[in-house]
Amino acid sequence: MDQGIHWSLRFKTEEEQRRMPFEKRVTLPGSHRPAPLNAQQVGAVEPKETVLVTLILRRRGGHPAVGMDHARVVRVTHDEFPHRYGADAKDTALIERFAHEFQLTVADISIRKRQVLLAGTTAALEKAFGTNLFYFQPRTGEKFRGRTGPLTIPSELEGVVIAVLGLDSRPVARAHFRSRPAAAGAATSTTFNPPQVAALYNYPTGVNGSGQTIGIIELGGGYSTTDLETYFSGLGVPTPSVTAVSVDGGVNSPGSQADGEVMLDIEVAGSIAPGANIAVYFAPNTDQGFIDAITNAVHDTTRKPSVVSISWGGPEDSWTQQSQTAMNAALQDAATLGVTVTVAAGDNGSTDGAGDGKLHVDFPASSPYALACGGTTLQASSNAIASEVVWNEIANNEGATGGGVSIVFALPSYQSSAGVPLQPEANFVGRGVPDVAGNADPSTGYNVLVDGQAQIVGGTSAVAPLWAALVALLNQQLGTPVGFLNPKLYGLGESVFQDITSGNNDDSNLGYYSAGAGWDACTGLGSPNGTAILNMLSSTTGGSGSGSSQ
Repeated sequence: MDQGIHWSLRFKTEEEQRRMPFEKRVTLPGSHRPAPLNAQQVGAVEPKETVLVTLILRRRGGHPAVGMDHARVVRVTHDEFPHRYGADAKDTALIERFAHEFQLTVADISIRKRQVLLAGTTAALEKAFGTNLFYFQPRTGEKFRGRTGPLTIPSELEGVVIAVLGLDSRPVARAHFRSRPAAAGAATSTTFNPPQVAALYNYPTGVNGSGQTIGIIELGGGYSTTDLETYFSGLGVPTPSVTAVSVDGGVNSPGSQADGEVMLDIEVAGSIAPGANIAVYFAPNTDQGFIDAITNAVHDTTRKPSVVSISWGGPEDSWTQQSQTAMNAALQDAATLGVTVTVAAGDNGSTDGAGDGKLHVDFPASSPYALACGGTTLQASSNAIASEVVWNEIANNEGATGGGVSIVFALPSYQSSAGVPLQPEANFVGRGVPDVAGNADPSTGYNVLVDGQAQIVGGTSAVAPLWAALVALLNQQLGTPVGFLNPKLYGLGESVFQDITSGNNDDSNLGYYSAGAGWDACTGLGSPNGTAILNMLSSTTGGSGSGSSQ
């Protein structure tokens, strides 16, 4: 070949390479979105509308050093985490070049949270991620922005970007609380103040959660400081310090039905552990908002929650795979940092209210890094538990505890001896839900104050903050956070639980699932004997005395 032609071809090839970055595209795994259910497409999004998206990046150095059994749980500090398990600076630099190429603005970069926030017009974002955005109007509720099909990304980002969140703003979760109907008042007079439930479950005394912060995730609603002061004063306990934290524009905004969730969470956790600080992370009810709220709480180096309570969720298959991967990674971060995360298992029985007549479990409760909390019906006599059975009031249209076997997450090793059955429809060896339980039946519910009105509320939403308060008390007494609690609880033995052996959570005559001796897919290991758990943890960790979280 003529040398001049050879050099000309080589120059052209190099020039083309310089002029063609980010042109080859690949599908972002797990990003496929089906068309929204019960919503009508009503038009394209304005091309110049500005949207903020969250990119979740891969970890530096692989997965955190958190195993599924007690012996392999290794905890790192907030200071150590970004250096060991944050994003790689080379990856964030690559995202910056990608943003420049597609006329997007880098709004924020967090090595610790492995997040890059990008702002851009709808037109620029559609080009950057290979999609089209439309407005959808649901039968009930507000109009939202949505997309269908998968996303694509430049091949240079393959394996670097785990999830792209925020393009689709459809609601993803529901609050798992149930108010007792007024007509039910004549049927039973058995209701409880949260400290009474804590006493029945033998929670440790002489501690109040001092030195701890309980994080609470909320995707709507709000609280009134006046209501809180009135409520806690009426119980004769000090009003805890409550702080509202804004995530993605979410704010404390009382005045909607979701207030019942917010007030229930604060009042249950705060009345049992009034010495703890309570940080309420408000975020929009989208996958972006939900995941960002959890991530912000887990990585909050100012407030440093030692336990986070989540009372929101939805059926596993209502989520995209990328959203599940991103949220599970955030919960894995929590385990690595020694933060316990308690999650409501749902209030709609073995189908999780999906409406397709099949078995479902709720996510994020089904994450193996979440302490999934199921529900019971609790009766007391002479300040002691008289009976406790699986909460199932489906016949009265009053809900039932969620529970079952995951079709997404494999059986974790801490459940290997628990007797978790195969998921019967998929024949999958999956994670069993829930792990633990507590009083949730609205007929034996909690006395709370919501928007100035005394109410009786139940649901597994009450059980997540109930267990979060116990964790705060344990952390104070032990002088160190219990952290990723699941492997420890499954190793403590039956003596630290009230085993629930009666009832089922079948809500559509499928025949699944029933309570029995040991773990079951209705109430997990059972309801807690708090002091027994403390004593067993003390003997295994050598912890004693009071202290604060890391």
